[in-house]
Amino acid sequence: MTDRDRSDLISALEQQRSFLRQTVRGLDDDQATLRSTASELCLAGIIKHVANTERRWVDFIVRGPEVLAFTPQSMESHAQSFQVLREESLPVLLDRYDAVARRTADVVEQLPSLDDSQPLPDAPWFPPNTSWSVRMVLAHILAETAQHSGHADIIRESIDGAKTMG
Repeated sequence: MTDRDRSDLISALEQQRSFLRQTVRGLDDDQATLRSTASELCLAGIIKHVANTERRWVDFIVRGPEVLAFTPQSMESHAQSFQVLREESLPVLLDRYDAVARRTADVVEQLPSLDDSQPLPDAPWFPPNTSWSVRMVLAHILAETAQHSGHADIIRESIDGAKTMG
């Protein structure tokens, strides 16, 4: 592992975050919480969810599988991670996302190795007896961010025709 491995992964993640942030540029809170497709997703909810998901995966890197335990409470928390509360304006959610991004970069920078790993918790979507390295967790966060950025692009285009790229 080199410092380049770390910087490449963080740079790729920053690029995907930037695409997601660009998708909400110029929107007010009403537009950011609008459900413009058949989905129940809204742009502010996606920002909230992606920040929450990244925070939890970085907690997994630092603290281990208990932070991702599969319980009725964790399933409820996951569902709520898409719901925007009255006090959660788009600027508040974006500031929270920025704080999560800074923490991710700090944790990755301080780790001895991207090969460090943690066992995944027992859950129906994880293979049994599997561990993920920090590198794999970062790849997962990157994929999650990119996937939701695509969702956000469709929602934004449905709101006002704007596209992140193009």
